[in-house]
Amino acid sequence: MDTQRANAVFAGGGVRGIAFVGAVSIFEEAGYEWQYLAGTSAGAVVASLLAAGYKAQELRQLMSEVDFQHFAIREEVAKFPVIGPLLSLLGLWGIYSAEGLERWLAERLAARGVHTFGDLRVSSGLLGSTFAYRLQVIAADVTRHQLLVLPRDAPQLGMQPDTLSVALAVRMSSTIPVFYVPVRVKRDSNDIVVVDGGLISNYPVWLFDSASDPAWPTIGFRLVDTPGPTAYAPPQTFFEFLAALVETSIQAGEQRDLQAADAVRTVNIPTLGVKATDFSLSQDTLTKLYESGRSSAQQFLAHRDFAHYVRLRRRTEPTALTPSTEVTVQTHSPTSGPSQIPAEGGRP
Repeated sequence: MDTQRANAVFAGGGVRGIAFVGAVSIFEEAGYEWQYLAGTSAGAVVASLLAAGYKAQELRQLMSEVDFQHFAIREEVAKFPVIGPLLSLLGLWGIYSAEGLERWLAERLAARGVHTFGDLRVSSGLLGSTFAYRLQVIAADVTRHQLLVLPRDAPQLGMQPDTLSVALAVRMSSTIPVFYVPVRVKRDSNDIVVVDGGLISNYPVWLFDSASDPAWPTIGFRLVDTPGPTAYAPPQTFFEFLAALVETSIQAGEQRDLQAADAVRTVNIPTLGVKATDFSLSQDTLTKLYESGRSSAQQFLAHRDFAHYVRLRRRTEPTALTPSTEVTVQTHSPTSGPSQIPAEGGRP
């Protein structure tokens, strides 16, 4: 089977990220190898594990074994009956801690020798560029009202890209406003408050775009709600109302920004009515989400037309311009060495 190169970008989606794993499994079976990876929130979790060298079948096993409720532990004050969640929201700006997610991810990445972004450096990538590291994750700086692409933008947080913890960056990207307590970074005696990147860019499929024709495609994976009483049940409480406001903002912005050139490179995966914060998923639901990802990827590959993708890109102004460069990527695979690959804007 011929190897096919591609970049992969994963949208946010909460606990439904196993659907991405199902889609990835089909691409792996078709001979695809990921070069650069990126993601927001749940997509950042999947992208980071793939960048560390995990394969889809391994990720399916990991996500089948994990207790997602460990990713939603209430802050101490939020445990008080009735008034606790409100006090936590007012005092900490969130109800749940994301420490469990960061700890779980750090352990899985460490098992593959990945701790900081320095472990995912592209040996000849341009410092300060999107192509300096194999992985980029999206977060939102609500103190200065701006998008963060990490580790590229780590200096804006007073951090060095090489020493930034991958698990911490993914936690920043996954901190759903209102639900999770935001990450606070101290810089020059001021707090920088960082939350889920989906607030600004839930589907950053534009991240690896360049001015010239791509040597290989960037393929995006996003979750789409399927109409039904479960997916569109009205909020019943104040907290559900706040969560619905955040979700509406994220989804509306994502749909508005999806251009024609993005649509042809997007695998849309139905969520089967599962909510992003349903941390009590059954094994049956996880299996259905996984299979939803597989069937969506199969449909995508059956109609994929790379030439059409390139033609559409020529008509669309690239969102992010990056210089062409020849780089070496360390894939963290125990069975393969580094491979010479050009950035998307370069030539094969």
